[in-house]
Amino acid sequence: MSKNLSGKVALVTGGSRGIGAATARALAEKGANVAISYSASPDKADAVVRDLTKLGVRAAAFKADQANKAEVERLVTTVAERFGRLDILVNNAGVLVGGALGDPSVDVAQLERQFAVNVGGVVTAVRAAAKVMGEGGRIITVGSCLAARVPFPGIADYSATKGAVANYAKGWARDLGPKGITVNTVQPGPINTDMNPDNSDFSAPQKAATALGRYGRPEEVAAAIAFLASPEASYITGTTLDGDGGFCA
Repeated sequence: MSKNLSGKVALVTGGSRGIGAATARALAEKGANVAISYSASPDKADAVVRDLTKLGVRAAAFKADQANKAEVERLVTTVAERFGRLDILVNNAGVLVGGALGDPSVDVAQLERQFAVNVGGVVTAVRAAAKVMGEGGRIITVGSCLAARVPFPGIADYSATKGAVANYAKGWARDLGPKGITVNTVQPGPINTDMNPDNSDFSAPQKAATALGRYGRPEEVAAAIAFLASPEASYITGTTLDGDGGFCA
């Protein structure tokens, strides 16, 4: 496997499991030193770090609440200081909170926290990273195909957060282009993770809605992210890549 990220430093938020953990491993396999953040799973984060170090790269885990602006800023600056630089930022941390408009049982506070994590945390991380990244930097946000298609009720708030970061990326690509930093979004479809397991009550209709008729694997999304982080993607910016098995086809 090509080590085309050797010497680079990557930060993957929400890297203790699922797509985040798979992305951390994919970047490490390409030679990048990798920092991950976590909010409530120190044991899982430590396990990921151990796996990464076995690949011969430097790795570390940092606790950070993505809804807390100060913690996110400190996370980015700490990684840059500890590793000496920051070349790749993968905004993966996110939460999914459902609730139909007008449903009195919906926890509005949780919907507001979802916005703070999925949008506010990404905005804060990118603003902090832009201060320390140099030419050739890569910023990749994990969005969702639900930003482009809302096939069932109760997910308007979640869909809106993912639509927001996809459009932020287009604007940031313009803002950071003169610095040689690319900004892109990967939008997964149904992926077999703790957030959306392949054996849930909702998995069958999700599979049926894809062109491939199956859930995706975290490693498949990670491969797309690793490509956008690579030198081969140097002329790709402001784009949205759907890794959704044809869900939005």
